[in-house]
Amino acid sequence: MQLARRLQSLDHNVFADMDQAKNQAKSHGKEIIDLSLGSSDLPVAAKTIEVIATALQDPDTHGYLLHGGTKDFRVAVADWYTKKYQIPVDPETEILQLIGSQEGTAHLPLAILNPGDVALLLDPGYPSHAGGVHLAGGTIYPMPLLAQNNFLPIFADIPQNILDKSKMMVLSYPHNPTTAIAPLTFFNQAVDFCRQHNLVLVHDFPYGDLVFEEQTNLAPSIFQADLQKELSIEFFTMSKSYSMGGFRVGYAIGNKELIKALRQIKAVVDFNQYRGILNGAIASLSGDQASVSKTVKIFQERRDVFIQALQEIGWQVPTPPATMYIWAKLPQPWQNNSVDFCTKLVAQTGVAVAPGAGFGAAGEGYVRFALVKDPETLRQVVSKIQQFLNS
Repeated sequence: MQLARRLQSLDHNVFADMDQAKNQAKSHGKEIIDLSLGSSDLPVAAKTIEVIATALQDPDTHGYLLHGGTKDFRVAVADWYTKKYQIPVDPETEILQLIGSQEGTAHLPLAILNPGDVALLLDPGYPSHAGGVHLAGGTIYPMPLLAQNNFLPIFADIPQNILDKSKMMVLSYPHNPTTAIAPLTFFNQAVDFCRQHNLVLVHDFPYGDLVFEEQTNLAPSIFQADLQKELSIEFFTMSKSYSMGGFRVGYAIGNKELIKALRQIKAVVDFNQYRGILNGAIASLSGDQASVSKTVKIFQERRDVFIQALQEIGWQVPTPPATMYIWAKLPQPWQNNSVDFCTKLVAQTGVAVAPGAGFGAAGEGYVRFALVKDPETLRQVVSKIQQFLNS
């Protein structure tokens, strides 16, 4: 049997590789403490669960849900976004419901790229961004994110011959995995750059709410820079702010032509999320946002506990301003092999974390910890790491 050549570029995925390492450690009797995935351990708001549970008893919610049936959800998204950013959004032409934002970021390149076209991606960056480009037959030009540049790309470093073939740029701030925040001035520069070079600007925005209290401003939305939605699309998810990862609810807001194009791709791939889950998502977006503030405080407390514990064992790590992660430069002798560090760590201790190399070449030498366990468990993790490093 001969399979498609495009699968060759999908040989490795950081989450799939670590899943294999976790299963192997488990088969040898290790109890796994999993900090490799940003899958929140916090409960979904009770009101949201109540709405979903009620819908389950209604057989009218059990069938396929086409685009027209998502209108109430799209209206709730438009109201939520306008209230938060004071920017109006048309729920009919500028919003698309998604089965998780990853569906959107992975499928959008199919609507933008022809084979051989170039996409400008952050390095390190989220794996689905690269995966979608590969599936579309595109070529990736990595924009390195370095600590000395505050983990922001330098647009002036992109060669003209690359720009001549480029069709899209993907950004994502607050950033996974580096935890960096980009100021609005940066987004203004990005919009100007994309306008100058006729690029679609994609902003993956799952961590917009997870900004810690010492930051005085909201994380910017791309439409604060692209007010007319001239060339941009932004992806949101219910997974982080509302702890609804397993429910797979996401949405895109953006330029109406981009939304229409993504809807065309979606129409031949799937229908939509179960109506009852969307009803729950509407309740989350429309209701009291106190649960979001509580979630942010919980992750901030976990961040502080974990950073302090690492410092106590001599591992100095910058304090993240946002997200649910710690992006840590590996100590010697592991700085050139993050995959080896992570696979051996889980094999010996049961602690699973994500290797920086899995997010791109510029991520080598780092490791990402997801703060998805309670503070006491996080302290136990650092104790196990100390034993591993000493061994």
